[in-house]
Amino acid sequence: MLSNNIKNNFSLAWPLAINAVLMQSMLMIDTLLVAPLGEHALAAMGIATTIMAFMLGIQHALSNGTQLILSRAQGSGQQPAICIAFWAGLGINLAAALLFWCTISVFGQQLVALVSDNPDLQLQAHAYLATIKYILIAASITQVLSAFFNARGNTRIPLKGFVLELPVNVIISYGLINGLGVIPALGLQGAAWGSLVAIGFRLLFLAHMLYQSGNLGRNAPGARRIMPHVMRHLQEIAPIAANFIILSVGMTIYQLIYAQLSIYDYVAITLVFPWIRIGTQFITAWAQAAAITISQALGSGDTGQLGYFIRECTRAALLASLFIALAFYLLSQSMQLIYPAIEPATLTALASIAPLYIFLPIVRTYNTLCGHILRSIGESLQVLRIHFVTQWLISIPACAILVIGFEASIFWAFAMIPAEELLKALPLSRRLRRNASSLATGAAIPSVQTPTRRP
Repeated sequence: MLSNNIKNNFSLAWPLAINAVLMQSMLMIDTLLVAPLGEHALAAMGIATTIMAFMLGIQHALSNGTQLILSRAQGSGQQPAICIAFWAGLGINLAAALLFWCTISVFGQQLVALVSDNPDLQLQAHAYLATIKYILIAASITQVLSAFFNARGNTRIPLKGFVLELPVNVIISYGLINGLGVIPALGLQGAAWGSLVAIGFRLLFLAHMLYQSGNLGRNAPGARRIMPHVMRHLQEIAPIAANFIILSVGMTIYQLIYAQLSIYDYVAITLVFPWIRIGTQFITAWAQAAAITISQALGSGDTGQLGYFIRECTRAALLASLFIALAFYLLSQSMQLIYPAIEPATLTALASIAPLYIFLPIVRTYNTLCGHILRSIGESLQVLRIHFVTQWLISIPACAILVIGFEASIFWAFAMIPAEELLKALPLSRRLRRNASSLATGAAIPSVQTPTRRP
């Protein structure tokens, strides 16, 4: 029998997981819709979405930090604390979105030129980027609205918003790309407008649900009242955004290093990466749900059972990781069926790294859970340091030396990713055990700032 803690965590996690998978599938759908326009259109969209994905990822990391603060405020039961956390988070996310929007507006051509030196691709990608950049503004609001509902335990509401957005995007994008009745065919620009209109629908839905949820909007604090809280809010969530940046840029550097391998080895790694991302979505959602529960408990001051809850969550996550590893094993045995046209040399490369990506979910699951739990109890800066040291000072240099210096095989090159996870496991585990013991004994954690209850 599953305990109530695990059942509650699962009820929070499954909408988060489905939402993440749908977000991954959105790019695939856009690719299918644009594919008939030819390789140049696909490449231009790929360049623009690479730039956008990096900026949206930073905004998402900021909103995840806001989600933890909102969860603590929710646990405290204090409406003013919830209100201040929401508006502070929204202000920070909007400021980041405006900064990125201005960056694209001013330096868009230079950013595209960094990715491609083809004039035709640069022209199409910049035109696409000029429209799609407005998504940054809408996304900054939808992300904080989603964080608000997730922090309250209503993870199904953001999922419903995305389920609404998906068909709207497909229908409008298809009509605008190919033309429909009196609507002229806009080609690649049609895909950009379709995405923009679709996220607008999701924004309206979430705003409507926020209005129905209570008096948050009517209790919006004034600028003078909220400004002292913004810097404290930013100070707590900035390490989470920095963590995303170093991991994202680090993965890009890995890919640049892998590009020095043979074409067959590089294609093999390129084929595996999307499956790894999709396969770990539930674990990430599980970890986010655990962080929400822990943050709410910290806000309420009810921390007596958190040590037991963390142990239960860890056992359940590691069990789930075994099923993911099994799924990756089945994937390794089905590569020729999934990709019948690939060369035998690529299949050989895939077979050589199969033990590594089959093992990867087990250790990555533990690290993901540790990282999210530690952030929820105010250890974001420490998690950032661990990621920076293990990736940037050890794993990436070792990978570069092996591939560029010693011309190592694909096995040893790809092995640096699970090796990095193994290096992280020990320090993350130590910090988690230390803090879990403090929570179990009821000791306060200095790095956590919880709302002060009024007498």
